[in-house]
Amino acid sequence: MSTTQKNTHSIARDSLLSLEAYARQRLEFRARVMAHKKDRTVHLGAHVTLIFEDELTLRYQIQEMLRIERTFEEQGIQDELDAYNPLIPNGRNFKATMMIEYADAEERRDALAKLRGIEDRVWVQVEGCTRVYAIADEDLERENEEKTSAVHFLRFELSDEMAKALKYGVALSLGVDHRNYQAETGALAAGVRASLVHDLD
Repeated sequence: MSTTQKNTHSIARDSLLSLEAYARQRLEFRARVMAHKKDRTVHLGAHVTLIFEDELTLRYQIQEMLRIERTFEEQGIQDELDAYNPLIPNGRNFKATMMIEYADAEERRDALAKLRGIEDRVWVQVEGCTRVYAIADEDLERENEEKTSAVHFLRFELSDEMAKALKYGVALSLGVDHRNYQAETGALAAGVRASLVHDLD
């Protein structure tokens, strides 16, 4: 698998494994991806989690979808590539899956009603720079007049100055400042920060 090249912004059709080849490598590949995700997962309080996507996490998603759906026809494979490639960071941004999690169904329903708009209030901050708020759900609307969704896709656009500062070594923090939900990480742990900086050209 072509997963070692730095800052690959898209997954090529010819780099995907066939269903048979993926079946042989799946357990080993899944273990590698799960370990990789540990440094790309950030908890904001008790109920919001961000998983920062990159070429490797999305390659895994594509291979899993092809496996689950038993897709081997070219158009079906291309459809998955078209769906997931836009979620890969392009060298000047971070992209994340945001999950709002409550174990109790009734509590979750009430919370999603109170948290409308939370996806627009998540931020990243490079030390010494202003906060960058998420651009949410560019593929489709995930909120209605009654509630927000439990899953959102976020993009954080960084300036050249911010990218240079992160490469230099300044701190990176995250948070959410919705009226009904506030949380901050403080400076991210070194491993998480390093994994995210790897997304930048």
